[in-house]
Amino acid sequence: MKKFATALFAAGLVASATACTATHQLTTAETCERIQAVVSNPANNAGKTGMNNLANQIRPIHAVASDDLKPALASILAYTDEQAKENPDKDKLAGLQSGYQEAGATYSKFCSSQAGG
Repeated sequence: MKKFATALFAAGLVASATACTATHQLTTAETCERIQAVVSNPANNAGKTGMNNLANQIRPIHAVASDDLKPALASILAYTDEQAKENPDKDKLAGLQSGYQEAGATYSKFCSSQAGG
């Protein structure tokens, strides 16, 4: 009986651990709400520190973002990570600029109807 109880307890721990690590994917509307909260903060628009703040706040959203917005957030992260460097590579930034702009267009496409609430 002890072995059975131990096996059940172990199975419960495994199931519990699996449930804790399972990531809930956000809907597009939920992703938009979280992005809006980040981009509306004026501190996220000021120089290298702002780019760092923006990237650090978008990273956890990207991890659970909707499929519609995940690629856009990846482009934003790539651009902000490079921009925030002490000496950003100008050629690399130029290459990332179009993806960053497309991310803005994607955000507008999916989130403009939610901007007013």
